[in-house]
Amino acid sequence: MAQYMFLLFDSEEWYDRVTAEEFQAQMKLHTAFAEAVEAAGASILGGEALERSSTASTVKQNNGQPLVTDGPFIETKEALGGFYVIECKDLDQALALAKVCPSGNVEVRPVMDTRSGAEPPA
Repeated sequence: MAQYMFLLFDSEEWYDRVTAEEFQAQMKLHTAFAEAVEAAGASILGGEALERSSTASTVKQNNGQPLVTDGPFIETKEALGGFYVIECKDLDQALALAKVCPSGNVEVRPVMDTRSGAEPPA
């Protein structure tokens, strides 16, 4: 089984207008997604929701010296709002599951095997 990272991107404007009821309804959608992953024979190995991008800090190497700045480094309309690490049989299954993930945009990436003796990425 291969591992895939599902990066969940969406507009953060949702946080400005969401009610407690809408928030709980969204959380129920993620619970249903987790159940769909299990029903497909795949597994969620990890995942979390993230606080708003305005709470982020970025550490960038600048001539060998770390430079810490407030906020995200990349300016985008959609922000990374959470992630899942899912073990699937293959990319086709990962993409099928991403289609039912309750997020505006889901980037699916294979997790690189970095164990000793692993092959370098293609």
